[in-house]
Amino acid sequence: MSDYKGASLIVDALPPAKWVLADRGYDADWFRDALREKGIKACISAKKNRKQKIKFNGKLYKQRLKVENIFGKLKDWRRVATRYDRCAHTFFSTICIAASLIFYLNQ
Repeated sequence: MSDYKGASLIVDALPPAKWVLADRGYDADWFRDALREKGIKACISAKKNRKQKIKFNGKLYKQRLKVENIFGKLKDWRRVATRYDRCAHTFFSTICIAASLIFYLNQ
């Protein structure tokens, strides 16, 4: 299933925000319109096959990469990737510890 089809299920539940940062998998006119109706600006790069290119904030779009990279680094932790912890609270604690160590080691 495409990313933007899954977004149709959550677009009504989005919290108030200034911007939505998303990759080109979410590039659809109806999704951009739905965000605009909620008062949210979209920072989504255009698909390569889009006939009319849409401008986006390149500096802000680079921030999305930081979020994707932290998820990739968290998946390197076997305990997080395989979800050893059954309790959601313990799993979240493990993620916090791993994220803290990743941040500390990258400084």
